[in-house]
Amino acid sequence: MRNETEPKRVKGSGVRFAYETLRDEILSLHLQPGAVLDETSLAERFSMSRSPVREALIRLAGDELVVTLSNRSTVVAPIDVQSFPKYVEALDVAQRMNTRLAAELRTDIDLKTIARRQKEFVATVQRGDHLAMSEANKAFHMAIAHAGRNPYLAAFYERLLNQGRRMLHLHFAYLEQGNEGVLLTDEHDEMLAAIRDRDVARADALAHAHTRQFRDNFMSYLSKNYLQNAPLASLGPAA
Repeated sequence: MRNETEPKRVKGSGVRFAYETLRDEILSLHLQPGAVLDETSLAERFSMSRSPVREALIRLAGDELVVTLSNRSTVVAPIDVQSFPKYVEALDVAQRMNTRLAAELRTDIDLKTIARRQKEFVATVQRGDHLAMSEANKAFHMAIAHAGRNPYLAAFYERLLNQGRRMLHLHFAYLEQGNEGVLLTDEHDEMLAAIRDRDVARADALAHAHTRQFRDNFMSYLSKNYLQNAPLASLGPAA
């Protein structure tokens, strides 16, 4: 029988707990791409039935963080390096358009929100918490997107930012290896300044450079850590 002194979970909290725990472990690469996620093992780990674990895996599949194979086993979704150049092309378009619109349409309230998100991002950089950094980075860029007043472009941008969070984790690791973490905070400050000045052209150029830096650093990280025996040409042309 259940121990009466054990606190009862609020209905639905089991799903949320399993989902958030697995999501964070996938985004931080604690769970590597291709890792098998067995419902029974996870249910034992979380001390819950398989039903909330299954629901959590369904939510993760909706986030494109896990995939179900033909044999019905669930694995952590691979990072598709071959598609990376196309991903960066889409990210560049979304980042530039949302940042341009923010520079044109932002309000004083928007500026305060973006500045607050930037301050929060700087704090995570100082702590060196990569998972928190990727979440704060997304919050900063989405504050810019919301200032652009186009919900369709913002939604497209958010999807791309979500898809890229594991790659961004490796990007942070690359910057940390070279002690260049400050570069990211400087770029954000410059983007905020361009938006504050309503300088649409500069906001566009900074957003493009921001994407290009992410692309170059990510590919350099792969080359140094995973692709020593494989030519970079196999990744396809850079966007």
